[in-house]
Amino acid sequence: MPGAKGTLISAILPDAELTFTLEPPGAHWVSNALAVLAAVEAVGGDLAAAGLALAELPGLAGRGERIRIPVAGGEALLIDESYNANPASMAATLASLGAEPGRHIAVLGPMRELGSESEAFHAALAEPIARAEVAYALFVGEETAELAGALCATTRVDHVPDVASATILIKDRIAPGDAILVKGSNAVGLSRLVAALKG
Repeated sequence: MPGAKGTLISAILPDAELTFTLEPPGAHWVSNALAVLAAVEAVGGDLAAAGLALAELPGLAGRGERIRIPVAGGEALLIDESYNANPASMAATLASLGAEPGRHIAVLGPMRELGSESEAFHAALAEPIARAEVAYALFVGEETAELAGALCATTRVDHVPDVASATILIKDRIAPGDAILVKGSNAVGLSRLVAALKG
């Protein structure tokens, strides 16, 4: 059950019941937390200690950290998912973005190491982007060019070749109240864009 201070989770396990609040939002974080509890129970670990540790888990830099950043006239929410990207995590974090108030902005780099299906996996992001009601999408890198072209009829889109270009552009596009998701494979270097927005 999502709330202002996180998601309240009640887990019923074969030999225990545990309730705790998980700070990072999103169904994918709930699934991860439940998997951790199942593993702890399977090895006979301390479930209460695991629940407390999960309740204290903040968003991690590059993996879901949420930062309020100053913008002219106010502040915006920056969701830093710059460390890694794959089709499932892209869909999950776009869904989390879609649940945020305000205008939704997605800065997306390519997903790497996907093999021969890379083009299809990138094209499939159009649906979660639409569901998240992304008002502006900034795509970085060659692999995202076709996706950018496909979305330009329904969403405001820019496509740039590298992180340096994206960093210059995004600073002019964000406004108070925006929610900005930054996500891509670590090799792309979107963490540099995040650092520039934080600074």
